Amino acid sequence: MASLLSFTALFLSIFLVQMGSGSLGPLDALSGAAIGFSTEEIGLLGSAHFLGFFFGCYVTPRLIGDIGHSRTFAAAAAIGAIGALLHPVLQDPLYWAMLRVLTGFAIAAAYTVVESWLQAKTENQYRGRVYGVFRVVDLIGAITAQGLIAVLEPGSYVAYNIVAMFCCICLLPLALTQRAAPPTPEAPRLQPLKAFRLSPTAITGILVAGVTSAGFRMVGPVYGVENALTQGQIAIFLASGMLGGVAAQYPVGWIADKTDRRMVLLGLSVIAAASCLGIAYLITPGNAAAIYLAAFVFGVTAFPIYSVSAAYANDFADPDFIVELSAALIFFFSLGAIASPLISAWLIAQAGANAMFLFMAVVHLALVAFALFRMTRRQSAEPREPYQYLPRTSMILARLRRAANGGDRT
Repeated sequence: MASLLSFTALFLSIFLVQMGSGSLGPLDALSGAAIGFSTEEIGLLGSAHFLGFFFGCYVTPRLIGDIGHSRTFAAAAAIGAIGALLHPVLQDPLYWAMLRVLTGFAIAAAYTVVESWLQAKTENQYRGRVYGVFRVVDLIGAITAQGLIAVLEPGSYVAYNIVAMFCCICLLPLALTQRAAPPTPEAPRLQPLKAFRLSPTAITGILVAGVTSAGFRMVGPVYGVENALTQGQIAIFLASGMLGGVAAQYPVGWIADKTDRRMVLLGLSVIAAASCLGIAYLITPGNAAAIYLAAFVFGVTAFPIYSVSAAYANDFADPDFIVELSAALIFFFSLGAIASPLISAWLIAQAGANAMFLFMAVVHLALVAFALFRMTRRQSAEPREPYQYLPRTSMILARLRRAANGGDRT
């Protein structure tokens, strides 16, 4: 308990980061629609976010080495606040895309600082509990941020000032903490080709997770607007999907630890494709209750795919490749997440709101086909590492997760 309390500042900072970052994407989508941005331009904003996010994940460990944890976090908070505050000033989609690159970078940098701090300062016997609390705080912040969407006025100075306020307030817990900053972490090497050769099925699952998660979060508000949902209903729609993902983590993890993880990926993808087709063909516009339920089922099946794929990849990884594998997984997730909002928005503009979920259904069916093909090339692999929910936050988190499981303590 004393160890957890000593990290209160870090947990509070990451909760506040989630409140700002988790609300900025949907707010931008709703604001862009209100201002008159095209659907494709709104999709560009989501893609720009994940471009900045990946750049931040890759650069921040080196930045920490140059200026330290506290200064890096302060710089990230300042960049995030500036990016949010300039939105009402520069109401142009290209300017907003550039600002979203900045805010994506800031979010990745903030997470990298907090996770490397936790990894370096947690005593060995408490790593599992600290890692667990971190996951809970991250999820609560993400879900709470969706509720904030219900009360923010799209395109207004006040709405973006509130987002910027969270970027500024997240500085206070770390600025006031009495704990000394940890040593500089070693930046992981990026080896995507080695990771793909290690497990093509897992990497394909990671790509699919990036496509579905980013499309739902960044372009989902456009789907809500096209289906006659109010702003409050759009917030519930987004939160329903995230709640589904949270609810699925334990049962999916239990099953993934008992059987071939590829069969779990197949089952999740088949049901996710079915839920997407159901949303596209069976739900009528304005039927909010049915849309919430469908979003929940979608979250239950689509959101755990990242963690199952990561666990499957880790089953084949040597201990000294775990951190580099985590970096590669974020790289592939980012590729899918960068492409998805642009493709989803373009499809909505060309064929209507349901086209986004038809696209996601096709992506999941492609994962099913590829996994079945790979099962003819590789025999079943017994789960070697226990399944755990993995936030797609930084390249450093793998060190804390690995140590929590009894691996390397460095």
